[in-house]
Amino acid sequence: MKDKPKYEVILDWVYKKIESGELKDGSRLNSENELVALFGVSRQTVRRAIADLETRGIVRRRRGSGTFINILPEHGEVNVLSPKERTNRIAVITTYINEYIFSPIIQAIEKVLHNNEYSIQLSFTNNAIGKERQILEGLLENMDIDGVIVEPTTSGLPNPNTHFYRELLARGIPVLFLNSYYEDVKVPHVSMNDYAAGKIATEYLLQCGHKEIGGIFKADDGQGRRRFSGYQDALLAAGVEVKRERVVWIDTELLAAEDADYAFITKRLKNCTACVCYNDEVAIKLQNICLNQGIGVPEELSIMGIDNSELAHFAQIPLSTVENPIEDLGKLAALGIMELINGHGLQENLELEPKVVERESVKKILDFRM
Repeated sequence: MKDKPKYEVILDWVYKKIESGELKDGSRLNSENELVALFGVSRQTVRRAIADLETRGIVRRRRGSGTFINILPEHGEVNVLSPKERTNRIAVITTYINEYIFSPIIQAIEKVLHNNEYSIQLSFTNNAIGKERQILEGLLENMDIDGVIVEPTTSGLPNPNTHFYRELLARGIPVLFLNSYYEDVKVPHVSMNDYAAGKIATEYLLQCGHKEIGGIFKADDGQGRRRFSGYQDALLAAGVEVKRERVVWIDTELLAAEDADYAFITKRLKNCTACVCYNDEVAIKLQNICLNQGIGVPEELSIMGIDNSELAHFAQIPLSTVENPIEDLGKLAALGIMELINGHGLQENLELEPKVVERESVKKILDFRM
């Protein structure tokens, strides 16, 4: 058996000191110089160990004062477990499983994990914070996983469950976010560059000659806000006014409702020649609404989706959209969580660049002048 990496020896020592009570909440950890001398390692090794402890919420640094054992404020105590034997099981939590783009993402994750002798423990939240809380409580109770890949729930809104993620980190369970992220939980994420997706979708419509461009975005997911930001910046860069009355904000419940009255959407888009949609699912709903109301697509309204899902291929009018590299997302998420489990912290978030896919739902206006 190979010797443990030197920084893990320092981690073990800290855990044992906490468990024995020698290090308590608020106790000052030995200085870098003291740890270098104590373990006979380089300053870089010590800094890596401290950074790992800080990421897990076990210590906090105070500028000019040193490093101190941390308390988890939600529980009033330090929750730290010693490094345990590997289970070779990864928890994967997504908002949905078989719907929309989630199946190929999960399949890509499972393939990489299987090839590396990991099994997958799959759960879904239906984008509901209550279900997310139930799943996380179960993970913390059983502690039979090595890491967690999770798609955040309603990531555009304040979430009361984020302390569960900090507790997982404090117990030595690495977490990686997929597709989006919670801004107040400092762990790496793997996603498409959502800002770029909104921007290039809008730029494509501008290049096709459209100026009166509306938008439909999801308000309760972080992706929706970032895609709107890209849409807005593309219009401004082209010297086109951003008209708020042409932007429609929807949420998970409205998107899922079969009997929802979408008439208000076409009223908001009445004077538009094109629309950027949050994703292909929204774009197909808009296409169906237009066709039912006798609005020609793309003759009267051009529609641009995001994701390049199967829906885009098989729509009544094949959908122009933006490619979301979903299989790459799943692969990189699986590789990323294994890196974190093995103590190799990811140096940066991975945001993959999208590209436009042209089909039949966008009309090119030939007499356009920029």
